[in-house]
This record gives sequence, C-alpha cells and structure tokens, in this order.
Amino acid sequence: MEKVLDEVEKAISGKRETVEKILLAFLARGHVLLDDVPGVGKTTMAGAMSRAVGLSFRRVQFTPDVMPSDLTGFSMYDRGSGGFVYRPGALCGVNIVMGDEINRASSKTQSALLEAMEEKQVTVDGITYPLEKPFLVIATQNSVGAAGTQALPYAQMDRFLVRLSLGYPDYTAQMAMLRERQDREPMEEVHGVLSGDEVAQMQKEVSAVTSSDAVLDYITRLTMASREHEAVSVGVSPRGALFLDRAAKARAWADDRDYTVGADVRNVFRDVCAHRILVKEGSGETAESVCEDLLKSTQSPDRRSFPGRWKA
Repeated sequence: MEKVLDEVEKAISGKRETVEKILLAFLARGHVLLDDVPGVGKTTMAGAMSRAVGLSFRRVQFTPDVMPSDLTGFSMYDRGSGGFVYRPGALCGVNIVMGDEINRASSKTQSALLEAMEEKQVTVDGITYPLEKPFLVIATQNSVGAAGTQALPYAQMDRFLVRLSLGYPDYTAQMAMLRERQDREPMEEVHGVLSGDEVAQMQKEVSAVTSSDAVLDYITRLTMASREHEAVSVGVSPRGALFLDRAAKARAWADDRDYTVGADVRNVFRDVCAHRILVKEGSGETAESVCEDLLKSTQSPDRRSFPGRWKA
C-alpha cells in the first residue's frame, strides 16, 4: 500500500493521510464523499490513485441537465436488427468513477447512483447490467450555499462509507506543487504498482479480518449512544454500524493484523459516522463534536481481549 501512496504523492503533495483513508475505503468496498471547496486537487488525486492501482478511471461532471440515463445507459432502436440495443452509460465499463459536484444535479440523477453504489449494477428497461469489479465512486460536493448547489438527502449521504476533505495545502505542499509544474506534468510520472487482480485480493483479505464480539459490542454501544444523545435528532444507522466494522477491518489490515481492536474503531469513527449524525438546531453542537463526546463517554474494550495473530 505504501507504494501506491508514494505514486499518488507524485501528483498531489501533502495529502498522504487522506489518500490512505480513500484507499482503505476502497479496500473495504466502500464509496467516498469528498466535501470540499473547488480547486484543491480532488480530481487529480482520484486520477493518480486509479493509475497507481492499475484501474480504469472516468470523471463525470454533474450539472442540472445531467440525466439518470447518462449514468446508467439507455436502450436505442437499431434498424438493422429491428430491436433495441443497450448503450452503456458513464458508470459502465470503468472501475473508479469520479462524480464531480453531485449536489449540482437533480435528485433523480443523484438517485441513479444509489443502485450502482449499493448493488454494483444498473438496471435499464428491466434488464440488469453488472458493473466492473472492483467498483468505486468518489463523489465530491461543494459547500452548500454556493450557487446552484443543494444539500444531499440524508439517505444518500448514508450510502458513503466515509466523508473526507482534502483541504487547502500548507505552505510546503503548495510550493512543491508550483515548482513541480514549472516544466512538467506530474501526473505523467505516476505509474501502476498494482493490478486489478491484486486489488481484488487485498479486498478479500480485508473482508477476512475478524471482529470479535467485544469489538462488535463496542460498535453497537457507540452507534446506539449516537441515537440517544441529547443534541442529536438522527443518529448512526444500522448501515453505518456495518460500515464502521468494515472500515475498522481495513484499518486493522493496514496495520498488519487479521483482527480488529477498539483503537481501529476509534480511528475511523469520525470519518464514517459524522455525516450520519444530524444535530438539533440550537444545540450548540456539531456532528464532529458529538463524535468526540461519544468516543469519550463510551468505554472501549481492552486490546488484551482480542485473541489473534499478526499477519505473515
């Protein structure tokens, strides 16, 4: 995994931690929402990662006139055969899809992503077409309130494994970016260090990581506490609890363990759960502050409770 991060850093500097989180979400078979301002390198990062892992990549710009059929495909009458022929959409035949500014699209178009993200397939005229494996959606949204944007419904937010932000680069990273682009294009220097088969094998290894009852109990208590918090109107869903377990497994795998511990859950809790928590107006709290409160008030199991072995 370090080789992948090294390659991506050739194209975008100073964001290694965020890139690692995106890669781990991919290995956990989850999708990523980047909530950020324009121009901080989201598309560059996604393109560089796809090159590094040896997978196909496509960027889709969401605008109000993008239709669901643009994503899923459509049936077209063919004079030669006298029947209808399926024309694949933007989600088809590609491993990594960058959905740029999805909160500029209509609700119908946003919803067209849901089946693809959840089921890894699209359905057109009653016929189901499987998508490529592996398949990842990296969606971006600009800050709500910017011209032409609207907040994503909670049900759609809940489909993403994690919500992350690249943020502005620091002084060193921005200077490096400016220097590197004086006479060359860094993206051209990003090379593939994995194959699709290797990525699929890594996903299987992540799925095989074990979560003991002690860890599952911790996840259950954390997520249930979010629903009972006095400042929260909607807490973490059961889907969120499942995603929290999957993300914790990816974190454990990255640390060369085939079992999860409480620290893995704490490490990924904010990224997985903050966008699943709706805070009451006037409470004076934010979703992030609620997450901090939950982590402090919910007892974590001791690492010694977890039998397991280090991965060979």
